[in-house]
Amino acid sequence: MSQAPGPLYANRVRVYPMAVHGIMRRIKWGVLGLCLGIYYLLPWLRWDRGDGVPDQALLLDLYHRRFYIFWLELWPQEIIFLAGMLILAAVSLFLVTSLAGRIWCGYTCPQTVWTDLFMWVERQIEGDRNERMRRDAKPMSFDSVWRKTTKHIAWLAIAFWTGGAWIMYFVDAPTVVRQFWSGSASTPVYGFIFIFTASTYTLAGWAREQVCTYMCPWPRFQSSMMDEHSFTTTYQAWRGEPRTRGKAETAISERTGGDCIDCGACVSACPTGIDIRDGIQLECIDCGLCMDACNHVMEKLDRPKWLITWDNLARQAQRAQGQTPTIRLLRPRTLIYVAALSAAIMTMGAALATRATLSVSVQRDRAPLFVLLPSGALRNGYTLHVLNKTAQASVYELTIEGLPGAKLAVAEAGLAAMAAVRLPVGQDQLGNFRILVTASPQALDHGAQHVTFVLRDNSTGITAHYDAVFMGPADFQGDGHPAEESH
Repeated sequence: MSQAPGPLYANRVRVYPMAVHGIMRRIKWGVLGLCLGIYYLLPWLRWDRGDGVPDQALLLDLYHRRFYIFWLELWPQEIIFLAGMLILAAVSLFLVTSLAGRIWCGYTCPQTVWTDLFMWVERQIEGDRNERMRRDAKPMSFDSVWRKTTKHIAWLAIAFWTGGAWIMYFVDAPTVVRQFWSGSASTPVYGFIFIFTASTYTLAGWAREQVCTYMCPWPRFQSSMMDEHSFTTTYQAWRGEPRTRGKAETAISERTGGDCIDCGACVSACPTGIDIRDGIQLECIDCGLCMDACNHVMEKLDRPKWLITWDNLARQAQRAQGQTPTIRLLRPRTLIYVAALSAAIMTMGAALATRATLSVSVQRDRAPLFVLLPSGALRNGYTLHVLNKTAQASVYELTIEGLPGAKLAVAEAGLAAMAAVRLPVGQDQLGNFRILVTASPQALDHGAQHVTFVLRDNSTGITAHYDAVFMGPADFQGDGHPAEESH
């Protein structure tokens, strides 16, 4: 008789992580403080870029379509640099994962950082693991109500400052704070702060390990970047098994089993509620808190610490066989990641070093394609977009090549046509100009001529080029006479 299938959905088993103390916990506190300090304080860091330019060190100004990243200013046309930064971050994460597993997840992932902070607040108000479990198992009381209410108020306060700080990366920090509290901020500012506050409160306060286990895609494909030489949180089974309950056999001569006494301290300390003794698991974020919990037990039993340690499968196999463990950092996958990262860094560096501070784009008028003047000359209209990416206003000289005898004029200026015109553009500005080009029909080849607009900054010698087409009647040949109709 076949067994009935189990349910497709299982209720969440709530995790009550136990507070631990030790070297891994201290490292996590240090990294947490550093990450939170950078996140909350970075929008207030100033960076002098000159007059008329925002002085916030990191500002993603979507409204004015500028990204200011310390000394670097990115325009919409340069979004490729932002993509390059994301590629660098991704390849770096691949390399770190191949060397040290999910260390990013355990220490610097925003979900981990804020969840850790929320759990610390919870312990300060509701107590440690056993106290919280006992209180939740009892009927609701006044003590439970005021503690939980206080906890959620504290969570909302942290979430609010987190959402507010996130907005400061897109709007000048002092300005948006002043506008927010005076009630003069825009509706999107209030709306996004509410959204980010709600998401931080939900993900860090309620979802917690569910985000890492079910929502985050990283655990699903991290295994493709790891091998038997990748360092992860590891239970040394060769030393801990077979497990012995109790602590009577403390002397080495009296022991009949391994060092693990099956106390469950490692499981109680795990923020995702897993048993690391079952091996590498999808839920493990490599935070190492189980190491501190186990070390505390080993100290009490007067046994060697680091029964749970940072190690890899290859070294564990060597230790189990009594061999001296070795470390292999240079492996095919790590060499590939290093090569890819080096190539990406060099490409980004070269692109930034040769990044143009002046660019021009040209759009030819389509209606009409050309104008035949009473003098017999042809005139085409063009719209020029001149981008000045420097912190100084400049006056550029515009000429045209490939069209002998051509004259240019700025339509808005109403000046006479000449061989070169001057175009003023302010600092960090995009200048738009309508340029009228006049030339003789004899300069055209079958009604069209490829030309090049040349824009030059005479003070620096920097030039920009743009290829375009000068149009005329199709029945004009290069000699200026109408083309003979073929029969």
